[in-house]
Amino acid sequence: MKAIATRGATDINAPGAFETIDRPIAEPTGLDLRVRIDALAVNPVDTKVRAGALGDLGEPAILGWDAVGKVEATGDEASGFEVGDRVYYAGQVDRPGCDAEQQLVDSRLVAHAPQRLSNEQAAAMPLTALTAWEGLFDKLGLRADPGAHSEQTLLVINGAGGVGSSVIQLARQLTGISVIATASRVASADWCRTLGAHEVIDHHELVPALRAAGHDTVDYIFNCHDIGVHWQNMVEAIRPLGRIVAIAETEQAVDINALQSKAASFCWEFMFARALHGYHPERHGEILAELAGLLDSGRIRSTLGAVIGPLNVDNLTEAHRRLEQGHTVGKLVLTAMA
Repeated sequence: MKAIATRGATDINAPGAFETIDRPIAEPTGLDLRVRIDALAVNPVDTKVRAGALGDLGEPAILGWDAVGKVEATGDEASGFEVGDRVYYAGQVDRPGCDAEQQLVDSRLVAHAPQRLSNEQAAAMPLTALTAWEGLFDKLGLRADPGAHSEQTLLVINGAGGVGSSVIQLARQLTGISVIATASRVASADWCRTLGAHEVIDHHELVPALRAAGHDTVDYIFNCHDIGVHWQNMVEAIRPLGRIVAIAETEQAVDINALQSKAASFCWEFMFARALHGYHPERHGEILAELAGLLDSGRIRSTLGAVIGPLNVDNLTEAHRRLEQGHTVGKLVLTAMA
């Protein structure tokens, strides 16, 4: 099979950051499925792994952790899927990704793709929607009950990004909480409003903007940006006994003790943790199935922002470049290799 791989590159503009390779693909065994990729999305984790976040890659590595495609073969322990089924998934970060014609993936991490969505629309969803779901319900402890949080507020930092876009929708559709999103550009602010944010404020002046909107504090914070950039903002904005969840690490030193006087909780959300540590990975398949139902019913919509083109070196490089520039709205998607 053909794939686009990297040997590691901190600079996306460096010659040879990506290359086309040919690699044999084994028949699936055990719980694995072999899937032919029809569309895939690119996420910040792709750029981080390419730049060395998981160490020196050494030999060519295939990135990519958002895909939709058709099952071509099943392992002898895989259940719930047949050859020809259209599926979607994020997969796991310690196995070869979906920047390829085909991929082996653990069937427990997979669900049938939403029927009403195109391949490109479906490929935009798995990683970010799983992250949003786990962060809201497993980490912040929100309940999927329209009346449970009607008097509470959720601040979503970086609301127009891939994860933020899913957080806004799931919180608005399933919990009844008041959603306040941050955005600094007109296009990103409009995007947040169309997804259901009750209010949008400028993250460049986060605390003053929050207070100007009538909120001295918020009950919950879902931070989809560098926590070092917004640490003091979060310390000031969270209410006593409030809860914060974050998905992006920082190189800055942060003072965790600053949350002590409010007895506020801080936790990480890392979508790959279940598969990486073998901790109930089947929950990802279950969540994706629930999300497919929400997408097919129209309660939430795809966060597809742009389709770059078919998977090749130039288009994958462009997708990584746009992500690193930090101004994307929604998800960047590529179609199958031509």
